[in-house]
Amino acid sequence: MKFGFPFISLHPGAWVEVAQAADEAGFESCWIADHLVFPVEMEGSLGDVEHPNVPATVPVYDAPAYLSYLASQTSRINLGVYVYLAGLRHPFTTARGFATLDHVSKGRALFGVGAGWLRNEWTAAGMDPRTRGRRLDEALDVCVRLWTEPEVEHHGEFYDFEPVAFEPKPVQQPHPPILVGGLSDAALRRAARYQGWMGMGDSFESVRAAADRLAELGAPDIEITAQGRCETLDDLRRWEDAGAHRLVVTPWESTSKAVESLRRFAERFIA
Repeated sequence: MKFGFPFISLHPGAWVEVAQAADEAGFESCWIADHLVFPVEMEGSLGDVEHPNVPATVPVYDAPAYLSYLASQTSRINLGVYVYLAGLRHPFTTARGFATLDHVSKGRALFGVGAGWLRNEWTAAGMDPRTRGRRLDEALDVCVRLWTEPEVEHHGEFYDFEPVAFEPKPVQQPHPPILVGGLSDAALRRAARYQGWMGMGDSFESVRAAADRLAELGAPDIEITAQGRCETLDDLRRWEDAGAHRLVVTPWESTSKAVESLRRFAERFIA
């Protein structure tokens, strides 16, 4: 089992210290959250996602930029987004940001993506939220081509451009791992295509159900990332039995206890 942790429940002033402690303790990955903008009055969750209780004033940083900074402060830990709303950005911007992250980190970028849940974040950006799945699919297709082909020409529903070149290519070949978040059938099909899936607030049963569906979709060996609690060795075995390969955990109760809690967790489950 690989272990990661999210920054979302930590005060931003502690992110560097916690990332360095996790790096030293043997954590495999750290994960930053992403939004483009928070409307002051949040309206509407998309799909079957419940509206998270997120204040509009919560600090949000540009994900590849901040992770590139963390790359300079760490040496081994992988750096990911849980999850990046690629459909809200032009793929040129996304591809450039994560290729840069992959270079400055020497191949430690993890590209977690999702279609998004906040309806009026999309309308604030001037986009129809009903197109979010199609936009994400097309944006990912363009990113992969920019990362892997010498010249790219594209004429799609949302993006249209004549031949362009894109250098440098990412360090990881053919490109950084793409991990798709979501439980809808469309999200699982997208995950099967890219051989990476991410859950959120998972249970053993929800991960097992997702793993079974992904196998039906032709991805029996897909990398599965779960997010949940792991307090005992029995918990760890149950996550493994459910099909998880990576578990994103939050073993602290407050920012002030994060470093100590990470080290205790590592001594018990990683060492």
